[in-house]
Parts: sequence; C-alpha cells; structure tokens
Amino acid sequence: MDKTERVADPQVADPGASVMKKLPEVTLAFWIMKIAATTLGETAGDLFAQTLRLGYFLTTILLFLIFVVTLVVQLRSRRYNPFFYWTVILSTSMAGTTMSDFMNRDASAEYLSGGATSLGWGPQGLGLGYPAGAAILISLLVVIFTVWKFTGMTFVIRDIVTFRAEALFWSAILVSNTLGTSMGDFLSDSSGLGYAGGALLVTGLLAVLVALMGVPAVPNVLLFWIAFVLTRPLGATAGDFLTKPTAKGGLDLGTAGSSAVLFAVLVGLMGYAHLRERRTLAT
Repeated sequence: MDKTERVADPQVADPGASVMKKLPEVTLAFWIMKIAATTLGETAGDLFAQTLRLGYFLTTILLFLIFVVTLVVQLRSRRYNPFFYWTVILSTSMAGTTMSDFMNRDASAEYLSGGATSLGWGPQGLGLGYPAGAAILISLLVVIFTVWKFTGMTFVIRDIVTFRAEALFWSAILVSNTLGTSMGDFLSDSSGLGYAGGALLVTGLLAVLVALMGVPAVPNVLLFWIAFVLTRPLGATAGDFLTKPTAKGGLDLGTAGSSAVLFAVLVGLMGYAHLRERRTLAT
C-alpha cells in the first residue's frame, strides 16, 4: 500500500481530486538546506563563468538547460523526493547567479579570473546595472504572482499539489533566486558593506522576519516568500566571502574548493532528508 501522503486541495480545478504532496515541509532543516544550496549556487556559478572563464552568456545557457532537465524530472515525479527538489533549487541558484551577472555587469574582464578575456562566446554582459536589473526582475516576479493569484491556487508551499501551481512555483523560484543574486552582489560590491557586512545585514533582516511570525496581522505566507528571496542574497554574500581575495575582504578559499565542500554538505543534508522522508512514509 502506498503510504505517500495525499490531500484533497480545495483550490484545484477538480475539488474531489486526490493528489500527492511533492514539496517539503518548511522547517529549520528546510532553511539550512536552502542557504547551503544558494551559497553553493553562487560559488559554482562563479566557478564556471569566472574561474573556468566560460563567460556569463555561455554559462547561463548551460545552467538554464540543466535547470530545465532537473525541473522536468521534478515535475514528472509522483511524490516529494528530496534529491529531485533540492537539485532543482540548486540549479535555479546556479542559473540565477550567472543570469544576474549577465544582466547587471558589462563585458569588463575584471570579473574573469586573472583578468583574462572570457573563453565563452557571445556578449559577456548587458551592463544594465543593479537598479535596472532589479526593476526588471521585480516586475517579472509581480507578473508571476499576479497570474498565480488569478488562477485561484494557493501560495502555501505545503499545499502546492497541482502541475500548474508547481510550474508557477518554480518560475517564481528561478526569478527570485536571480533577484536575490542581484541584491547580494549589490550589497557586496556597491553598498560599502562588503561581503561579511552584507551577510550580517541579510541575517538581521531574516531575524526580523522570524520575530514577525508571532504577529497575527502578518501572513506567514508573505513572510515565507520574503525569507525565500532574502536567503539568496545571504547565500550570494556568503559565497563571495568564501571565495573572493583577502584584499577585497574575502577568505580567498577559491570557487573550486568552496564548491566541493558545499556540495558535499548539501548532498549529506539531502541524504538525511531522504532518510527522514522514508521513515515518514513507513509509519
């Protein structure tokens, strides 16, 4: 007998339809894995685009294709699988890193390791800048949530159970991770706070959101989505802090070494989540 939890979602087209939950419960472990995935997304995106000198344009295409493949696997899955879910989160974080860099930065070689010209083909940056890039991404996010609202489907992650709702969810995740990267890069590069200062600021904002969870007038679903966006700049600033030169305020651990350690941590956390899910299904 399949013990996968099924729910009848009152907001789907067929109110009597029995569907499986495919997204995780939002717990402390969820947020730890989210921060690990977004930090790895920053270091891995920079590894391909900068250290390996593939450039932002080519790397964005490659990482977006990886996102599409992982998303198809997730959408075709019949129930929640931690490896599928967090692989998509990671792919959106990596793609979001280079998409943001491609939008905001110009073709200057200063962003490429060693100051050398990129080995990638195509334009290396649109040079829109952080304000214009953020405005475009915020507009896209507003459009996605507006469409989502008019479909009548829930914004609550634990109740997202239909294909349409999940497709909108992942669209919002990709855009929010790209927006979060822009926010993180702005804090690190342009605000004067530096990598550690930017990370501390975002951590403080997340602490405020935690405090607001007990306020009845503030919807928890709103707090969730704000926190989801903010964990991305936290990962971006933390990733830069790990990898950037000490002269610029970083630890200079390198993108390859940092990515390898973060990948091992994330895989370990996914394995733990998988075991917990199996125990839950067995009870």
